[in-house]
Amino acid sequence: MKQIKGGVTAAEGFLASCTEANIKYKDRTDMALVFSKIPAKVAGTFTTNVVKAAPVKWGMNIVKNNEEAQAVVINSGIANACTSKEGDEANEAMAAAAAEALGIPTEYVLTASTGVIGVQLPVDRITAGAKALGGKLDASLEAGHNAAKSIMTTDTYPKEAAVEFEIGGKVITLGGMSKGSGMIHPDMATMLSVITTNLAISKVLLQEALSEVVKDSFNMISVDRDTSTNDTCVILANGLAGNVEITEKNEDFNKFVEALSYVAKTLARNMAKDGEGATKLIESTVIHAVSKAQAKILAKAVITSSLVKTAVYGSDANWGRIVCALGYSGVDFDPEKVDLYIESVSGKLKLCENGTGCEFSEELATKILSDEEVTITSDMKSGSEQATAWGCDLTYDYVKINGDYRS
Repeated sequence: MKQIKGGVTAAEGFLASCTEANIKYKDRTDMALVFSKIPAKVAGTFTTNVVKAAPVKWGMNIVKNNEEAQAVVINSGIANACTSKEGDEANEAMAAAAAEALGIPTEYVLTASTGVIGVQLPVDRITAGAKALGGKLDASLEAGHNAAKSIMTTDTYPKEAAVEFEIGGKVITLGGMSKGSGMIHPDMATMLSVITTNLAISKVLLQEALSEVVKDSFNMISVDRDTSTNDTCVILANGLAGNVEITEKNEDFNKFVEALSYVAKTLARNMAKDGEGATKLIESTVIHAVSKAQAKILAKAVITSSLVKTAVYGSDANWGRIVCALGYSGVDFDPEKVDLYIESVSGKLKLCENGTGCEFSEELATKILSDEEVTITSDMKSGSEQATAWGCDLTYDYVKINGDYRS
């Protein structure tokens, strides 16, 4: 597997476009389209929030009932959530307008929206934008990059990733884009993410691979413990690589899962790093846990703790907050076995051994915690399983951004 440049247009047969629809933002593009030249196998995962946005309900229906899809149209600025029948109708109008521009059935168009909850989409602008997108499609990497930029809300940079690998002598390309900076605590997949590949694979195995991969990638990030109403992750596989279609879980399937996992983790990690107001990425790794399930719970407890997040922001090696977070996670463990470490490009330092504080250099601890990426390792010394979660520090700017989000 080789990391390459690009995102949703890296794979053969995929095009993208963006446009200014003036839905909320007046000075930037705010709609994007990803299109496969031919119908592609489709799979998806969606929010577990009981409150589901109109595009989530639309996408869930397509993934459940359709073997294939061909396009994803996305708007930023308005989430089209809590908008009742009017919102459902606006969402369908957006899909229909894109379908008309592309010359494909409406049920082949997935939708996604992100932004303010409880506000109706302006149907005239959203349909005009969807139609305009169809005439701007391009297969270049730049087109994919611009599409990734256009779906941002409070994100500070676009998130993209792509890889190449071989199956049966054929070069397989897999790429994706995502957005997400706030209301990030997925319990299924991610905020908004579109992944594309030229691989030939059955719909059943495509769905199994995606559902499995999100467990250790998008489901292991958190910015603010808020699970969005709009979380959507979809993947399109158009088969243009020409490989023999994967219909069973063999070595080829495992190669695909490895590549998909890499792309998903890269996108997820970047979303955590770009959390609203964040200055640092926090990577929480739990090792030697009794089970994988317990390791994941413990790892997420650390990155979701407001007190741990603020300590990292202040570069304060207050390790008691980490132990406290582990302790209320719901996992039963022996606190007198736990060792804690912090690590960054500046070095590695043990803060706690067997549940008791160690002597350590406060100067080095501050230096480590001042770096842009900080790893906290919790050694439970109780088993052989491990897990990693990603989050970010909690800053004054998070409150500022969310205090006036609607305005």
